[in-house]
Amino acid sequence: MVSRVSEEKIRIVESTIELLKQYEIIGAADLHKVGSMMLQDLRRQLRGQIAVKCVKNTLMRIAMEKADLPGVEEFLNRIAGQNLFIFSNGNPFKLAMMLHRNKVKVFAKPGDIALSTIVIPAGNTGLSPGPILSKFGALGVRTRIEGGNIWVVNDTEVAKPGDVITPDLADILTRMGIRAAEMGLEIKAVYERGTIIPREELILDLDTYRDQLTKAYADAFQVALKAAYPTPQTVPALLALAAQNARQVALEAGYAAPETVRDLLAKAHAQALALEWLVKSKE
Repeated sequence: MVSRVSEEKIRIVESTIELLKQYEIIGAADLHKVGSMMLQDLRRQLRGQIAVKCVKNTLMRIAMEKADLPGVEEFLNRIAGQNLFIFSNGNPFKLAMMLHRNKVKVFAKPGDIALSTIVIPAGNTGLSPGPILSKFGALGVRTRIEGGNIWVVNDTEVAKPGDVITPDLADILTRMGIRAAEMGLEIKAVYERGTIIPREELILDLDTYRDQLTKAYADAFQVALKAAYPTPQTVPALLALAAQNARQVALEAGYAAPETVRDLLAKAHAQALALEWLVKSKE
């Protein structure tokens, strides 16, 4: 029996070493609360792009050391607990963001943390009166009985982000078909050629970066315009601005040109009317 176990561990280590030779990036994702169906879906969706393997940390340590990879201790210290190892040759940030977005809504369990505000909507719950009424009451949800069913009187907030889901709330949400939790792989850290990138640096706020880039572009464009610095992006605006300034100078100087004649005549007409009014007012 001992020999069989040892042979199995040797086989796992050897197959892991082969993966370490094929791929430069190793991602460690938390296996806590991840179902087997989700892992099957992940493997199916990303077949050919990545390799996925469940390996104990002790065996991963042996495989990485046998592959003569640096920084093994630091990497394993960051990924304590059960892990799913993801092997890839792509961008580590793209890998982490892909896993972060690839989640499914599931029914919350007691002890789960609310990810967003949870609201019990007004209307027919489809539930029959019984002991569950006291659970609604404990959560501050006003109800009435109508047509043999429990009706919620008003939309009621029952949890804020970060709140712990109580057993009563989990029971009500499940019975009402409200999926208030998420299941998915959460990346802990990524190993790339001896460099360890922690989770907090891998998950990027793309909306914030997009806003910052948009503002930086707008600011740089304005600076280039003020400095009259010609680039493919600024030349059309610079020419338009130069034409506008030249036209304004021509108007101030009374210089007649096809572009200014209409405005000069209008200006002269206005001045003539003003002069006429002044003369008549003096008389």
